[in-house]
Amino acid sequence: MNVSKTVNPSAKYFQIPGIITETHWIVERVLDGDTLIVKEEFGQESKEIRLYGLDAPEVHMSRKMREDEAKSHLPAALLLELGLQSLDYVLQVCPPGTRITLLTESKHQLDFWLRQLAYVILPSGECLNELLIENGWAKASNSYYCSLLPNYQNINTLARTQKKGIYGFVDQF
Repeated sequence: MNVSKTVNPSAKYFQIPGIITETHWIVERVLDGDTLIVKEEFGQESKEIRLYGLDAPEVHMSRKMREDEAKSHLPAALLLELGLQSLDYVLQVCPPGTRITLLTESKHQLDFWLRQLAYVILPSGECLNELLIENGWAKASNSYYCSLLPNYQNINTLARTQKKGIYGFVDQF
């Protein structure tokens, strides 16, 4: 009898030294391509989650949008449209109501704005962070520490060369 083994695509995330696992969270709102509001499934707590290892274009005019415009040499109107497309992708794969698992590196739990950093594991076992980069809707970023950044950078290069997602419109963002 030949039994095939299915490997959980997120297994490598659970192997990160010092990883903190939080189960029973529900996506309440998707703010943009790299930020979610989540709530406890069986409690009252809500919190803002910033995804590890990536950056997606902004969906509102802001200080960050002006910085991104200067760095990328792309007009804010185009960056805004790309940000809305990234947001739309997240809404397709992780809409409000999705049950998720949060994985946070114990040594790097919060960003500059005191949002919790996390890898978001979907019910399929896939990691939202990785899907965004793999499909070209966010770029690998070292703005916040991430153990898997070298892996994310390789995935990002592949998405860019295959002109996936945002890379179908621009060479870099």
